[in-house]
Amino acid sequence: MSHDNLRDRTKKFAIAVLNFIEKLPNTIKGRAVAGQLVRAGTSVGANYRAACRSRSKAEFIARIGVVIEEADESAYWLELIIEAGLVNHGEVHHLLDEANQIVAIMTQSKKTAELSKTRHVSPDSLNPTLLTRHS
Repeated sequence: MSHDNLRDRTKKFAIAVLNFIEKLPNTIKGRAVAGQLVRAGTSVGANYRAACRSRSKAEFIARIGVVIEEADESAYWLELIIEAGLVNHGEVHHLLDEANQIVAIMTQSKKTAELSKTRHVSPDSLNPTLLTRHS
């Protein structure tokens, strides 16, 4: 999967999160979780874009780490939504799956970047084009 595809995928994730939060109940619990989820979910794509503009491998690794954290936090809030019964599990399952897939892709990308940093591998190895989407 190319950087452009991942940039589009993380943006689509943010849009899906924005659309999903409309389904949450307008209660104290619903609003609190919605705010947290919208911040984490939209941050995934913004931080991935920043990672794509990194000036060094070290900066790329650090920024991808933030993407992983935000995607994992999104997964946490989605799990909380399910476990608290705020919406039907079926309405949130696809978003949770996507958040977990993004975590897996970015974790592999970070590992590849860390390995290339120590082995002096070509910068092309940072490109996650070898990763495929399993959906």
